[in-house]
Amino acid sequence: MKLKSSRAVVGALVGGLFASISGLAVADADLDKALNTPGAWPVATGGYYSQHNSPLAQINKSNVKNVKAAWSFSTGVLNGHEGAPLVIGDMMYIHSAFPNNTYALNLNDPGKIVWQHKPKQDASTKAVMCCDVVDRGLAYGAGQIVKKQANGHLLALDAKTGKINWEVEVCDPKVGQTLTQAPFVAKDTVLMGCSGAELGVRGAVNAYDLKTGELKWRAFATGSDESIRLAKDFNKDNPHYGQFGLGLKTWEGDAWKIGGGTNWGWYAYDPKLNLFYYGSGNPAPWNETMRPGDNKWTMTIWGRDLDTGMAKWGYQKTPHDEWDFAGVNQMVLTDQPVNGKMTPLLSHIDRNGILYTLNRENGNLIVAEKVDPAVNVFKKVDLKSGTPVRDPEFATRMDHKGTNICPSAMGFHNQGVDSYDPESRTLYAGLNHICMDWEPFMLPYRAGQFFVGATLAMYPGPNGPTKKEMGQIRAFDLTTGKAKWTKWEKFAAWGGTLYTKGGLVWYATLDGSLLVRPWPCTLALTAQPRKK
Repeated sequence: MKLKSSRAVVGALVGGLFASISGLAVADADLDKALNTPGAWPVATGGYYSQHNSPLAQINKSNVKNVKAAWSFSTGVLNGHEGAPLVIGDMMYIHSAFPNNTYALNLNDPGKIVWQHKPKQDASTKAVMCCDVVDRGLAYGAGQIVKKQANGHLLALDAKTGKINWEVEVCDPKVGQTLTQAPFVAKDTVLMGCSGAELGVRGAVNAYDLKTGELKWRAFATGSDESIRLAKDFNKDNPHYGQFGLGLKTWEGDAWKIGGGTNWGWYAYDPKLNLFYYGSGNPAPWNETMRPGDNKWTMTIWGRDLDTGMAKWGYQKTPHDEWDFAGVNQMVLTDQPVNGKMTPLLSHIDRNGILYTLNRENGNLIVAEKVDPAVNVFKKVDLKSGTPVRDPEFATRMDHKGTNICPSAMGFHNQGVDSYDPESRTLYAGLNHICMDWEPFMLPYRAGQFFVGATLAMYPGPNGPTKKEMGQIRAFDLTTGKAKWTKWEKFAAWGGTLYTKGGLVWYATLDGSLLVRPWPCTLALTAQPRKK
């Protein structure tokens, strides 16, 4: 489930707030050039390592007080706007929520629309989107802007003219499948996944040819090993995670066919290993009584070969998820010393309230720590087995109305993209602080209709200074999972953070303010003063 947000205006800040990290060389020359251009932003999460930081330092601790809005542009759409615009050269590419309009703006003449793509879609598609009609962004490669539409279509537009180069159908809204995810381009491949676990959609990641739109391969989250695309050496370094046959054996009957595990979140990619990483989402329905078993491979962090789609490893964070902790959040790739040896790492803050760090080459679990002491669904995560130790008091079974469950279904972290500073080796995370009561009920499956089976009430968690805070900005050491500092917020910190080399952490709040926080952290600077 995804929280509703409302932002209709995209603004630009003096000094180039939307800027990119330097990327690694890839096959596509256009994308490679953009990844290595300071000031560009060609990937929704900033780059292949999904570190969401900027090398630009013109705005710093000394002059940030002078930041002001330079211009703004309205998309004309009032639903949730999630994901950053792309910036390539002098052009900015902006997307909107349904009906998924795309605008190409010339930054030398702010506000000038060079071209626009405004698709006509059946309004009935909105009825099967959960839980707003959001659009998380665009992708760039081979001189094209790759976009998706809620109605299941994936398109490549000429970046200069907006002309449609190709268009394919990925999903079918009639059975509850829609597209909200930002496409992801690596080498000659576009990755795309459908939303719809709340409607019993069987999750899959789809790979398309960047230049033609032809389907290259598809890998499901549930079902046979062949359909999941498990390599022969899958999880060879961690057989205790599970290996073969479990996409069927951990489900009752044919429940895997309507078992969810959709991936509507973010991807990351390591060109050296040629592995890409993402998370499969929650199982369906939410009512855990209706789907006994571990429900593999929902709620899983995957490491797959980009060219073949074969899974080298998979780690299921929450077997038999009973709280809607859709595990699709950002995967941050870093290289840091572990036990004195430089190690390729993947870090992920899950909706279940756990910060995970794994060796991204083989999936070895290194860190699994609570992001907040309020997390109570798990007592801990056993690092040897990788299994969370549940507290039955906060379960959601039919004979037990769960109360004071932390996190809520919103998670202590959701789709917002966090930022990493490689110099201080710090991740700056926007967190929620929301708990819930949960009452399940039975329901039948009907294709194209919501398949949830629970009612819930949400409220602020217990740890804020006034017990009313629903969000926080927190800095983490990814090799230990320990927090360095925390700033509480009245509302959920839904939008994530951006770190710039000027030593600043940028984030927005749900009351409409843009805030800047210097590191080391003292007091926040507010670019747009909050109204009293």
